Amino acid sequence: MRTDAPNWQPWVMFFLRALQQQMKRLAKKIEREKIIIAALPELSVRIIEHVREHGRVTISDIVRLTGTSRDTLKQHFLQLVAEGHLALHGSGRGAW
Repeated sequence: MRTDAPNWQPWVMFFLRALQQQMKRLAKKIEREKIIIAALPELSVRIIEHVREHGRVTISDIVRLTGTSRDTLKQHFLQLVAEGHLALHGSGRGAW
């Protein structure tokens, strides 16, 4: 390394192989996620997308966003939490 003309090729090859492995892992993860989301109702997909964009969500947020009734949304939230797509924090009106 501490020569006038260091050989960077082994380091570059290592780095490129690592990037290639990460790219393959990410492609598999995206494919799995597409399969999971394809099986969800449209409203549940909108809820998940909102969570991804904003980090957290309440039922009130989604009521304002979609105009859907609280009871319908509660069922979607319960199912998403039960299936592990979302994590519930808090309880009652302060839950998110």
